[in-house]
Amino acid sequence: MSVTHWPGLNSRPGLLRRLARGERLNAAVDWPHVIEEVQDVGLSELRACQSLLQQALVHLLKLHAWPQNQAAAHCRDEAGMFLDDAARRLTPSMRHRIGLDDIYGRALRRARATSAVSGEPRPMPEACPFTVDGLLSGDVEALLAKLQAAS
Repeated sequence: MSVTHWPGLNSRPGLLRRLARGERLNAAVDWPHVIEEVQDVGLSELRACQSLLQQALVHLLKLHAWPQNQAAAHCRDEAGMFLDDAARRLTPSMRHRIGLDDIYGRALRRARATSAVSGEPRPMPEACPFTVDGLLSGDVEALLAKLQAAS
């Protein structure tokens, strides 16, 4: 019998909490299914955090490359918002799984592909000048200074 079909149980988390308290249940737990679901949720959260970091980096790179653009204030706000959201989602177990160089490379390609911005961009660093902790500090001005120093 699968976990979802147990009478009186509203959710898998409820079942897991009952098992964690040591309650004996009269049915077998579909552990492979439970493990798969936990892994899927973890992977989904990791991807969401990586996406937020990438979006923040795109905005930081645009802000660095075109500091006088009329959208600069918007980019600053967006970068801060994405960084705050990423910091809120990040769990300790995700920290070592964040591929920052890969995320930065994708953000760099997206920032360079920007067509809505006029004028010649300032050079953008080829290599990621940030650490995960540095990004998650959310200090947009410090991050921009780091981009400037690395250019």
